[in-house]
Amino acid sequence: MKRIPESELVLNSKGRIYHLNLAPEDLAKNVILVGDPARADLVASFFDSIEYSGQNREICTRTGVFQNKRVSVVSTGMGTDNIDIVINELDALVNIDLKKRVVKKEKTSLNLVRIGTSGGLQPFLDVNTFLFSSHGIGLDGLLHYYAGSSEFRDSILEQVIASDLEWPQRWPSPYVVEADAELMERISENFLRGLTLTASGFYGPQGRVLRLPLHYPEFNKKVEDFSFRGQRITNFEMETSALYGLGRMLGHKTLTACVIIANRTTKSFSKNYQPAMKKLIKHVLTKI
Repeated sequence: MKRIPESELVLNSKGRIYHLNLAPEDLAKNVILVGDPARADLVASFFDSIEYSGQNREICTRTGVFQNKRVSVVSTGMGTDNIDIVINELDALVNIDLKKRVVKKEKTSLNLVRIGTSGGLQPFLDVNTFLFSSHGIGLDGLLHYYAGSSEFRDSILEQVIASDLEWPQRWPSPYVVEADAELMERISENFLRGLTLTASGFYGPQGRVLRLPLHYPEFNKKVEDFSFRGQRITNFEMETSALYGLGRMLGHKTLTACVIIANRTTKSFSKNYQPAMKKLIKHVLTKI
């Protein structure tokens, strides 16, 4: 096996993976991913017991037991750039021998379920409802930096989206990756499913205007009108496409479940989404 250099697989002075500050034994195979570090503690509050607690920068990890299942919750911060760090380092913890710096022969597959908040792009999506992402549509271009990503992407849907939405040439080309079918079937039950747009920012990339005008102001309307084989683009967020893409390429099962806290078409915003968030967290923990 080829040894991975210190500059590529970065460990801290204690031999723990650099950004997450975790050792392999700190991580469970069932992993809940959240953006907000405070939400990591909210998820952990449902655990029957906690065996590990740690934090480095915005990455907060709690590992414990819920209904006889070992579960970790890890906060990622916002954006696909953070997801790139977190997913690669989670994979390294289970599939690379950190002491020998070589890839293990026997691979471990993690269950990676993101629980977050999102903005609805269809008028039928009421605030405080749950939405499970059938696909992640990346506006950020992240997956194009990795060789072989086309094997894991839905090329037909990519082409239809680029054509129907009149994709600007100056934007990174969209990439589309599907959620894990088994996780989706087991966890989503009868809740709404939809295509999720993953943006590289909160304002301009999601069509919000404060002081800077948009390059493509018609984009969100075209998104709302899009339909292909009965599938609609339902919501905007900032992590799912990278989670699905990197997760599938590395052999992990991935799924995103969000509470819709805003509806961009009806201009509504939840006054209090915390009860819905707690209900979603408990549901996912029970089904994972």
